[in-house]
Amino acid sequence: MKHSRMVRLGVCVLLLLGWRPALAQTPQAPPATPLTLQQAVALARRQNPTLLAAQQNLESTRAEEITAGLRQNPVFSLTGTNTTLPANNPSSPYTYAGNISRLFERGQKRRWRLTSARVTTQVNEEQYHDLERQTVLAVKQAFTNMALAKMALHLADSNLTSYRKTVDLSRVRLQAGAINQTDFDRIDLQMAAFESDYSNAHVNLIQSSDQLQQLLGIEHPRRSFDIVGTLEPPVLNLSLPELEQKALTARPDYLAAQKSILVADANVKLADANGTADPTLAGEYERVGVYNSAGFSVNIPLRIFDRNQGEKQVTRFTAQSSRFTEMAARNQVLADVDQAWAAYQAAQSLAQRYNTHYLQEAGTILNNLGFGYRHGGYTLLDYLDALHDYRQTNLDALNANAQVWQSIHQLSYATATEILP
Repeated sequence: MKHSRMVRLGVCVLLLLGWRPALAQTPQAPPATPLTLQQAVALARRQNPTLLAAQQNLESTRAEEITAGLRQNPVFSLTGTNTTLPANNPSSPYTYAGNISRLFERGQKRRWRLTSARVTTQVNEEQYHDLERQTVLAVKQAFTNMALAKMALHLADSNLTSYRKTVDLSRVRLQAGAINQTDFDRIDLQMAAFESDYSNAHVNLIQSSDQLQQLLGIEHPRRSFDIVGTLEPPVLNLSLPELEQKALTARPDYLAAQKSILVADANVKLADANGTADPTLAGEYERVGVYNSAGFSVNIPLRIFDRNQGEKQVTRFTAQSSRFTEMAARNQVLADVDQAWAAYQAAQSLAQRYNTHYLQEAGTILNNLGFGYRHGGYTLLDYLDALHDYRQTNLDALNANAQVWQSIHQLSYATATEILP
């Protein structure tokens, strides 16, 4: 009873100090408020299952440093013979012997083994950051796709509402005899395209929302999930050489390739060290009958034939290979940045043409042809073509703006830095 009271008292003290028992991870629910891009990225870093799994793998790799740094254990042995015979039996006295021995590593094996393990952990850490970089890119792309889907749905809803008014007005004109039934049917038939645009935009929004929620570690996607943001294209005040320098400084895959050289060099030295002979020193105490004695032994393997020659060659070739791999990784970094920069410039140029010219031009053409059609200056076919061009131009403008953002995300990915603050 006293022990039970002490246990309860200890638990109460721990709770007061802020301790909480470990609980199984519960499914993540969607945030209650709309997320910005920065909030979505931060949430993915905290609870994306793939990143959480990679974190545990990294910790397991770090724990291997403990094994690499362990020293050789001593060995103790105890033997006894003729223990049931009397001690004064001259022909076969009893014997007790205790022996303790230990192998001593030469050539700084532990040092290079530990160095290799530590740098391997650093390589794995950079590889984790590279996985994190890929996850962040996927989140940014999914966020932009959802923002595009939201705006496309708003545009489709606005176009559908506006065109319904056109159909209603045409019905009035039909009843007044201003147009014939065929013209009205052709106008009414266009409603299917607007309704299809709305339906497709609605489905795209649901799918893009689910994809983003999956990347954020949300187990069950909800329709209440929402984001806030704009697709207005920003302008970057950076040059290609600046971006290349950022990439060479921060790209985790390139840093991992650089550190892999250090691992290979440490393995070369470890292979050389493993070619040295490790002596085993032993001390022994022995009691034979009524007599006591002590002794020692030194065991040194003669490395005449096996001097670890094969592993020495392997590690040297591996070290040279890692240097070529580092060169390839550097070339890949520069190529990625150059391609991402070219894609950004092309996307920015196209979006600028849409936002400063084509959108206004499409709206002006639609207004003029609509006015001219209602007053007999243009044919119904001219008006419907202008309507189709206007709808398509607005959608193309949205896609062009989204492509600018996607190219910026790709630049951030290629340089492993946040291009936009």
